[in-house]
Amino acid sequence: MTEHWLPEFLRSPLAALIGEECTVTLVDQLNVFEPKCLRFALSKGLGLGIVLGGCVVKLPQLFKILKSKSVAGISLSSYVLELFANIITIAYNFRKGYDFTTYGEALFIGAQNYVITLLIMLMMGRASLGMAAGAFLVVFTYAIFSDTLVNSALLSALYGLTIPLVVSSRIPQIYTIHKNKYTGQLSAFAVFNYFFGTAARLYTTLVQVDDSLVLTGVVLATVANGILAVQMLYYWNAPAPKDKYRLDSKKNE
Repeated sequence: MTEHWLPEFLRSPLAALIGEECTVTLVDQLNVFEPKCLRFALSKGLGLGIVLGGCVVKLPQLFKILKSKSVAGISLSSYVLELFANIITIAYNFRKGYDFTTYGEALFIGAQNYVITLLIMLMMGRASLGMAAGAFLVVFTYAIFSDTLVNSALLSALYGLTIPLVVSSRIPQIYTIHKNKYTGQLSAFAVFNYFFGTAARLYTTLVQVDDSLVLTGVVLATVANGILAVQMLYYWNAPAPKDKYRLDSKKNE
């Protein structure tokens, strides 16, 4: 039996993350270049990092909106489409029994998208629509997690639709930036975090998830997020156009 040189309070959470077999190989035996366990450990570590990053990725965007009292340059349709994709992604992966580290960021990003979507509607003078949309999303979320209301075949079909949905959720934002030649209140932190996060998620999906639907979605999301990242760099110092979605300007009208 291999002796444990690492203190138990450190070894236990590590074993919970990468499994006892790989903990013995990589840590206890210090065989850190064993291919199978090394790939798996890197994937689990990246996955955990992506999930933790998902907890805060949209907070800068939220704070930027609140500070500026403006949603200029931000596409409402992008957030609505992305939010639906988040909910379907969580339900599909959860009901398939996939490891939480392979999709967990969708939960936290979805919660932040929910708040930002309602905030955009409020600042665009659509508060009543925002309340109705918020209620509908709660009902939709309950339904899609229910085996009785949405069976596995329908859920798989819905998840398949999220692939073009994820891409189409980026298209309005990409078009808005291209049209305005300005990134507005779009958070650079969120854009670059998204790009690097989906690029890392591509690796974890290849290692841990044997699902062509999931892989296709991640590849296309990485490409779309890459385009946004390039736009963010290209229009970094672009001058701001007149802002018609600013709370202060609405009050003065």
